[in-house]
Order: sequence, then C-alpha cells, then structure tokens
Amino acid sequence: MSFLRIGKYLKTGRLKINTWLILFAGLLSFGALAPPQVEPSKEYQVKAVFLYNFTQFIEWPPEAFAQPDAPLVIGILGPDPFGKYLDETVQGEKINGHPLVVQRFHTLGEITHCQILFVSTDEKNRWKQIFEFAKTKHVLTVGDVANFSKQGGMIRFFPEENKIRIRINLTSVKAADLKVSSKLLRLAEIVEP
Repeated sequence: MSFLRIGKYLKTGRLKINTWLILFAGLLSFGALAPPQVEPSKEYQVKAVFLYNFTQFIEWPPEAFAQPDAPLVIGILGPDPFGKYLDETVQGEKINGHPLVVQRFHTLGEITHCQILFVSTDEKNRWKQIFEFAKTKHVLTVGDVANFSKQGGMIRFFPEENKIRIRINLTSVKAADLKVSSKLLRLAEIVEP
C-alpha cells in the first residue's frame, strides 16, 4: 500500500476500523474473548468428593434402583455449583455393581431415578415437596443452606474452622429407608428435625 493510500485511509478512518477488526478477529481466533470456563471453588470440590464418598457409606433398599445394575445417580436440583468437577470425580466409578453418573435437574418432576440429590440454594422454597419426594423414592437429600437438616433435609454441609463438616438428620434418613454407616456417623453432627 502506498503512502498516498495510507494517508487516504487515515483521513477516512478506514485504517483505524480495519486495524480494530483485524485485532478483534485475532483475539477471537485465540479464544481471548471466549467466556472462561468457571472452575468450581475449592469448597465445592471438597463437597463433590463428599458426595462421591456418601455412595460408599449409605445403603439403599433394592427398590431404589430400577434394576440390579442400574446406575447410582447423583443428581443436582437447581443451579450447579460443581461444574465438571463432580462428573470428573465419579467418572468410571462403580459402587456395588452400580456405575456412578451425575444428572442435573431443573424441576422435581424431571427426576425419574436418583439416589443422591444435592439441593441448590435456589430450591429453598420447595423443601417440603423435595423432602416428601425423597422419602417416598429413597433419595438421600444433601444441601448446604442453614437449617437444611433441621427442616427435613438428610445431610447438610457446613463450614467450621476452615473445614467442611456434615450434619445428619437421622430421622429423615430412616424415613426414606436408608442406612448410614457408623463410620460416616462418627464424622457427623447428628441433628433432630
């Protein structure tokens, strides 16, 4: 491009626009403007490992599964705070012949089979329905909102001295015909509804 043509582009502003378009296209091609993949907080990474471990310390009745080799479903009701981390944690794992899978649900009506249900904070207004559903379908409910276990949820995560601890409502667990290992009970604080 000659100096005369550059001068003409500068006068019209086209060179400036073209330069910005080229830079923008370059940034897009390198993904610089693509939305970042949100990594779950360390807190939710720890909670994901807890959810996986619950599969080893909870016993479900046979009728909790459609068939003897059906997947053990860890469900998330509402917004998912775990990202891909929970999926990666359970990938390729089996418990008592049940492959572990993660499913996400927007409504209670979407749930056909589920053994563990993490109830997000957005679902607080529907706790009564969720807990009734869990009791009849043998679903372990887990949450991290204040009063979750006192209102009928089965296991609540709570922070204490920079650690994640758990509270278990044994009355709700027994009402759903689930059994908790004594090893898990030793780690938990037991609450009454």
